[in-house]
Amino acid sequence: MALYYQEYGDKNASLMLFLHGGGVSDWMWDKQIQYFTHYHCIVPTLPEHGLNHDGINFTIKGSAEELIQLIEEKAKGKQVILIGFSLGSQVIIQVLSMKPDLIDFAIINSASARPISYARKLIKPAIALTFPLIKNRWFSKLQAKALYIGEDYFERYYEESCQMKPDTLVRVLEESMSFEIPKDFRKATGKILVTVGEKEKAIMKKSAKDIVEANSNCTGVILPKIGHGVSLAMPDFFNHMVEAWKHEGLLPKECKVIS
Repeated sequence: MALYYQEYGDKNASLMLFLHGGGVSDWMWDKQIQYFTHYHCIVPTLPEHGLNHDGINFTIKGSAEELIQLIEEKAKGKQVILIGFSLGSQVIIQVLSMKPDLIDFAIINSASARPISYARKLIKPAIALTFPLIKNRWFSKLQAKALYIGEDYFERYYEESCQMKPDTLVRVLEESMSFEIPKDFRKATGKILVTVGEKEKAIMKKSAKDIVEANSNCTGVILPKIGHGVSLAMPDFFNHMVEAWKHEGLLPKECKVIS
């Protein structure tokens, strides 16, 4: 098992896994871990993220394969809930496409699912120009603000950002920007909630609609007054939403349904 992970909560309860976004790591789910103590929570760190630099290159498909192996090892007949953000949500879509019957519930937050071919060509030159900025605290502060990373997690975010290599960043961005919904995603049998922030870019909202339309078990909602990072920006709202949707199929009344 090459995937580094942490375990929390009640190991006899249903299995709940959290997959972080690009450029952050397992700590982004701390507020969820504190809330969902009545679940068996597992929080992996994706290859080349956080302080996880063991020589394995990140790919969405490779991460999905590792995650499937981890779930099969830990689930042992238990109910499985998968929760992801951004890059982590893309990995979840890949998992559901490769193993359609593996999970019972999935929550896909802010996943890009429309390949941006023109942008891919610009990644390497853009990273070459901007990479030196990553080690500047003021630049990291701007990035952190956009992701709703508060002062309590900034130092961790900054430390991990400084350790990321340019070729890693290029690889992660190329993987993410090339991602499209696999055709077998339509076969996934679990219940799937797709969310996107009202203040996110148009391509993210279009991606959310594409994901909803790609599988009949999907429900999609636009989260009000929020950009890219609902679980960090509004952890209480997010945690209650997850709980209410999983147990009762209910969603916050202020959310707009994607149709």
